[in-house]
Amino acid sequence: MNFAPQASIDHAALRHNLARVRQLAPTSRVWAVIKANAYGHGIGRVARGLAGADGFAVARIEEALRLRELGVRKPLLILEGVFSVDDARAAIAADCQLAVHHPYQVDLLEGLELPATINVWLKVDTGMHRLGLRVERLEELSTRLRACSVVRQLNLMTHLANADDRGDDATRRQCELYASLPLRSFMQHSLANSAGLIAYPETRRDWVRPGIMLYGVSPFVDSLGLEEDLRPVMTFSARVIAVNRCKAGEPIGYGGIYRCPVDMPVAVLGVGYGDGYPRHAGSGTPVLLRGHRVPLIGRVSMDMLTVDARQFADLQIGEEAILWGRGLPVEEIARAAGTIGYELLCGITGRVEFADCNLTEEA
Repeated sequence: MNFAPQASIDHAALRHNLARVRQLAPTSRVWAVIKANAYGHGIGRVARGLAGADGFAVARIEEALRLRELGVRKPLLILEGVFSVDDARAAIAADCQLAVHHPYQVDLLEGLELPATINVWLKVDTGMHRLGLRVERLEELSTRLRACSVVRQLNLMTHLANADDRGDDATRRQCELYASLPLRSFMQHSLANSAGLIAYPETRRDWVRPGIMLYGVSPFVDSLGLEEDLRPVMTFSARVIAVNRCKAGEPIGYGGIYRCPVDMPVAVLGVGYGDGYPRHAGSGTPVLLRGHRVPLIGRVSMDMLTVDARQFADLQIGEEAILWGRGLPVEEIARAAGTIGYELLCGITGRVEFADCNLTEEA
């Protein structure tokens, strides 16, 4: 029996979530966003599991080149673009599509003389105020890009700032501003992230860019993935490594922040913040044992955490505990730790062993 924490990746769930994207945006093509090592799930395995996507979007050129090294031949979009002549040459040689969000990047492309050409996605700032050209410079900079010898096709995109809150009117305002732009002068358009795709039909343009929903997590502040017809892809689990009989009043773990209210069994799990479990998850955060919720007690340490095992008089060393995933939404654990599901998924460390399941039908 292997006692290392495990992250099991459900490829059937990946396929289901991609099918959900197709259901919502049947006339759009799909950039499946697999940046940050596919949100912690493994960029290679997720690229295989999402073979039905039309292309993959990553944040940085290093991620795109890694996909090419792995044999991925689908269209690739580098969402942050490139910032040096060498990286621009490498991206063009790898036939990557580039986002351009700053005049510096326009200057960079103008200075290239290469036989190859690429598709460029000009990113306009409609309200995010992070990356993107200001609206008043759109005409000038798009004209310059069309004159670049390396630009084959010029497209337009933006990013939604507050779509995770369905009660916030900012997304409507961003869509209205985007619609007021000279859209016909661009070949293709992309607005929708996961939240936009689900909640705002007007964002479903030529390409959609789902990210977190592909991994079965709700993009909204007020719902769970299952409520959006999404299935969790990662199940993070660990094994019981000790069952201790503790007496009433005895403190548990560092700082003694939890004291046993009665004589009780306490189970120790072989997982902690060194594996990616959030240190700030407090007592009461649920863990699944034998399909039942039990509360975490005491402070999470680097390699271990402890749970109240009073429900199971016969609990044995080696039994599996689910920390999030199948039967226990990662969003719930994130809320208990004062963070978001994205951070937990991306935070799985190299000590965790990965396993793939439900690989049938994978291309």
